[in-house]
Amino acid sequence: MDKKKEKKDPKQQKKLWISLIVLVILLALLVGLILWMSQNKAKEEEKTLAYTDLIKEISYGNIEKIEMTVGSTTAKVKLKNVEEEKTTIVPNTESFMDLVQTKIAEGNEMELIQKPRSIWLQIPAVFLNFLPTLIMVALFIMIFKMQGLGEKGKVYEETERKTKVKFDDVAGLEEEKGELIEIVDFLKKPEKFTKMGAKIPKGVLLYGKPGTGKTLIAKAIAGEANVPFISMSGSEFIEMFAGLGASRVRKLFDKARKLAPCIVFIDEIDAIGSRRTSNSGAETENNQTLNQLLVEMDGFGSEETIIVLAATNRPEMLDKALLRPGRFDRQITIPTPDLKGRLAILKIHSKDKRLSDNVNLESIAEDTAGFTGAELANILNEAAILATKNEHEDIENEDIEEAVKKVTVGLEKRERVISEHDKKLTAYHEAGHAVVSRYLPTQANVKEVSIIPRGVAGGYTMYKSDEDKYYVSKTEMLEKLIALLGGRAAEKLVMNDISTGASNDIEVATKIARDMVTKYGMSEKLGPIDFQGKEAYEIQLFGENIGDKIGQEVKDIIDTAYSDAQHLLVEHRDKLEAIAQTLLRQEKINEAEFETFFDE
Repeated sequence: MDKKKEKKDPKQQKKLWISLIVLVILLALLVGLILWMSQNKAKEEEKTLAYTDLIKEISYGNIEKIEMTVGSTTAKVKLKNVEEEKTTIVPNTESFMDLVQTKIAEGNEMELIQKPRSIWLQIPAVFLNFLPTLIMVALFIMIFKMQGLGEKGKVYEETERKTKVKFDDVAGLEEEKGELIEIVDFLKKPEKFTKMGAKIPKGVLLYGKPGTGKTLIAKAIAGEANVPFISMSGSEFIEMFAGLGASRVRKLFDKARKLAPCIVFIDEIDAIGSRRTSNSGAETENNQTLNQLLVEMDGFGSEETIIVLAATNRPEMLDKALLRPGRFDRQITIPTPDLKGRLAILKIHSKDKRLSDNVNLESIAEDTAGFTGAELANILNEAAILATKNEHEDIENEDIEEAVKKVTVGLEKRERVISEHDKKLTAYHEAGHAVVSRYLPTQANVKEVSIIPRGVAGGYTMYKSDEDKYYVSKTEMLEKLIALLGGRAAEKLVMNDISTGASNDIEVATKIARDMVTKYGMSEKLGPIDFQGKEAYEIQLFGENIGDKIGQEVKDIIDTAYSDAQHLLVEHRDKLEAIAQTLLRQEKINEAEFETFFDE
């Protein structure tokens, strides 16, 4: 046996001695604490006199003085020929006092001192007596105030409107702004429209993805219109007390009638405008609030010039009664901005930022297809933070590119320790995605491949999204499946094993294949039929065992895509190996470097 292995490590011996010393100290402290507690208990027992012993001493005439506080059950007792006073717990003070007073009347030489209770000790008792009344008063005040919350919808006064957002601050929504400017004109000069017999629209519903600018464009109306603008959130109408939601709707519209002509803006209207049900409890309260809103929108006429503006990102949740003509006459979709819109949004949000001369906003707009206005603003803000952190004088292109990756993929984690096996697996996985995508005509060009962990991902393949797509073809969806499964196919081909790293790819691929069959009617076997969102009995109308057929069709699409990915990688194995080995050496490959692998 190796003697070096038998010899103990000095550091381990030192740790062992420290642990033993700490253990001994803790044991000594514990023993000391036990002894101290036992001594204190003994002293307390010496100072305590049992109630039965006190009665005996009183009958023997050995008591010199008894002292008690009114309302207390503890008595201080002074025995004759004993210096220290003792304490006794009296179980029944009333009968005990009668006994002592009887003994004194019989000639027992004993002094009885009764102290009044301290005023500070009387306060809790008084407070407890009045507590129920205080609670009732507090509840009454709270309910009274809640009943008036409908009157507190924020009104932008004229002085405030001058500092609010204008339509010039809203980019990428030119057509939508046109419709809303028309409504503002209707409020400013209603006679111009009524002369032609036009009626003022009662309501306008803005809907779209979160971050597209629904609330922003509503604020722009507050800045543009020279009429009062009343703003409330849908959640402000709903409370735990039944009937308050409906009451607030009434008060809100009473306020609007007094301020007419005006605009009423309800943000997140789905909080009160969701479909009515026959359920009890909170659902009943929602139903009452929605019913009151419907009644109020029917109740004011065209001469009152009140327009209700509402915003939601879940229009499918709204009750159909809200969406009929005469209530929300206009429904305006606020879409994600196109290339021109993204460029305009980037210019607005970059006004107050120090951009370097090499920053190309047009290139950023091209690379951020599908981003909302809020996401673009967030990217420029993150870029400013990164530029400050990197001590740059201005925001550089690299800061913006890093901000895009941070927002879309996550924070880069260079300090994470990764085993060589996991690093190799990630390299081949990401190389598999990149190589397969390169040979699929409909897929976007690869912008960057990395095996540096970001967020929850062990690595990533980033694509150039340089065009806005409004429709996706079946071929594009099938090739997207092949690209998604390229990572799993590469793992199997090179490592002869598979890992959990492809879990997100499989999840996305399964959703695409399921939507192709059940939503978009792209299955050749099942035909152009929409199965999505239907009840089981409705699906059964299309034939027996239709659920099994749908599942089999989804599986066939996934299996075919996986097989195609494997064939592409076998055919271009040299490219897969070259890219994976380069990733293992330098951890990251940019667009220009990636294209060099495919130069003839």
